[in-house]
Amino acid sequence: MSSLARTASDGWVVTKRNLIKIKRVPEVLVFVLVSPIMFVLLFAFVFEGAIPVEGEIPYREFLIGGIFAQTVVFGATFTGAGLAEDMQKGIIDRFRSLPMSPSAVLVGRTSSDVVYNVLSLIIMALTGLLIGWRVREGLVDALLGFGLLLLFAYAISWIMAYIGLLVPSPEVINNASFIVIMPATFVSNAFVPLGSFDGVLLKIVEWNPVSTLTQATRELFGNVDSSLPSSDAWPMQNAALYTLIWVVIILVVFVPLSVRQYRLSASR
Repeated sequence: MSSLARTASDGWVVTKRNLIKIKRVPEVLVFVLVSPIMFVLLFAFVFEGAIPVEGEIPYREFLIGGIFAQTVVFGATFTGAGLAEDMQKGIIDRFRSLPMSPSAVLVGRTSSDVVYNVLSLIIMALTGLLIGWRVREGLVDALLGFGLLLLFAYAISWIMAYIGLLVPSPEVINNASFIVIMPATFVSNAFVPLGSFDGVLLKIVEWNPVSTLTQATRELFGNVDSSLPSSDAWPMQNAALYTLIWVVIILVVFVPLSVRQYRLSASR
């Protein structure tokens, strides 16, 4: 069996192991399913009147793309927390002793979190439809939008995998990721239009990959409001391409780093 085929086969086994854990720790599934509903309802009903978006489409349609982006990015933290927990409990050392591909643990961990994000997106989409969100482009464009969200989340999972192998406990990675992800999602166009920013802050928002991910999904879902001020910045004009560039850069950098850190951590 080739090295790639072995990694894929072993990674699938680890993926199933991570998904089976849902039966033993159902609280994880509750978080995956309830959290997206909470975010959609919170921003749709509580913040709708507080955040003025004067345009042709209602705020709830403007909102959903941002909620999707925020949720899948936060969902990627499961990778880091799961690896940190396995490190803490010595499970990684047990994996190390087995005749399996060294990168299979990381492939399985990041792949299982894609499943979590798929569940989150399904729940959010259904909740969004109930409160008035609509997909105004074709089915193919909508599927591309969901695919881009999952691809970006998968890339972020590898960053979290690297961090999860560095920190001593799941609590540390939860706190550390919150400090980084929260500003990245709120200093973006996820919840307010670009016209709400100016100066240096506007430039940061325009080049923020969370902003371009949000913009790209809005375009693919047909939720872009042409009456709102647009940006001439290259990332916002090429939102999907810019987001894909970030995906490639993250994977090229953090996949090798994570595999190397796994080998170092497991050999301690």
